[in-house]
Amino acid sequence: MDRIELSKAKTFKGTFSPPSDKSISHRAVIFSSISKGKSIIRNFLRAEDPLSTINVLRALGVDIDDSGENIIVNGNGIYGLKEPFNIIDCGNSGTTIRMLSGVLSGNPFFSVLTGDESLRTRPMGRVIDPLRQMGAEIIARFENRYPPIAINGKKLKPIQHASPVASAQVKSTILLAGLYADGETEIIEPAKSRDHTERMLPFFGAEIKVEGLRVKIKGGTELKSTDIYVPGDFSSAAFFIIAALLIKDSDLTIEGVGINPTRTGLISALKEMGSDIELYNVRNLSGEPVADIHCKGGADMKAINITKEKIPALIDEFPIFCVAATQAEGNTTIKGAEELRLKESDRIMSMTTELRKMGAEIIEFDDGLSIKGKTRLKGAFLESYRDHRIAMSLSIAALIADGTTTINGISSAKISFPGFFETLRRLTK
Repeated sequence: MDRIELSKAKTFKGTFSPPSDKSISHRAVIFSSISKGKSIIRNFLRAEDPLSTINVLRALGVDIDDSGENIIVNGNGIYGLKEPFNIIDCGNSGTTIRMLSGVLSGNPFFSVLTGDESLRTRPMGRVIDPLRQMGAEIIARFENRYPPIAINGKKLKPIQHASPVASAQVKSTILLAGLYADGETEIIEPAKSRDHTERMLPFFGAEIKVEGLRVKIKGGTELKSTDIYVPGDFSSAAFFIIAALLIKDSDLTIEGVGINPTRTGLISALKEMGSDIELYNVRNLSGEPVADIHCKGGADMKAINITKEKIPALIDEFPIFCVAATQAEGNTTIKGAEELRLKESDRIMSMTTELRKMGAEIIEFDDGLSIKGKTRLKGAFLESYRDHRIAMSLSIAALIADGTTTINGISSAKISFPGFFETLRRLTK
């Protein structure tokens, strides 16, 4: 059955390396596929979402080989993709369908992108609207808002786009489309979203300028192959960071974690709450900062306020942060997070509903919630909503709860973290 029973952990100790970064893995294979020559991607994440990206690019005629150790991509340039024979399935991956919409809008052929039941409910208007402003011919279901998406690729024109949301997927989609436009395309964000695209594309020869919240890309540049090393995924490490902080007498070292400052808002929040976290052995790999992280449990945590401007840097860590907030003295408030209602599940509703089952005191807002701590959680029967981050966050909550907790729909963890439960068992022995 697709469920697991977990009980309170007595210890949480050891060393491990998290799965490779999902966001960077997506980008590495997409950028390599539209570059000329052979690129080698080391430490690629072989989870369902990045593998969906590989399958889509293979359907578009890209020669991608998995050697078992590395991913080898033989790219034919930005116009080297081929018209697919069939409708393309992006699985559950919003990154895949959004970013490749930007690429396919500039390629001179017809394509249709779709996905699983969950993906077909995810909003696409935020990328379709600016792409249409660039001259793209795109139509989608429900007044161009939801997949499937049909694209008739053509020559694009540059735009200046002020994005209403701080979204790395929106930004990356427009920047990729900008490669197929004559002139300079610019996107302006309301807050800084994760910047993996701006860091990586110059390695492939793209001309990008970053000026605060403005990012510009010059069109017509032919990309060149390069080799990329993918660091450990901070979002995957986050579950174990929280576990180590909440379980008494824990001592955990997580090796090789990406600490891109647009991704690590959780560390800043946890330090503000009084947690014991240390970063050491800091280095740079393929343009990304990487470190080892040491965490110890037992420190008392105090409640804090998370405001709208802090949300982009901890958007994926919201579910597991909610678990931490239940153990902090006082009222932790999160506001300006309405974007979380549009993820694989409505993550505000999901965490509110499930943590309440465990005894947490939560008030839900349209754009966030307030959590009163410190609360002694109790075991319950919980639903993951087939959302990988919800399933893993609730698993950590189960480790600090009295009694036994049953979580339904745990196979969703494979989307980003194959082997999550095996690692959990090893560290709690």
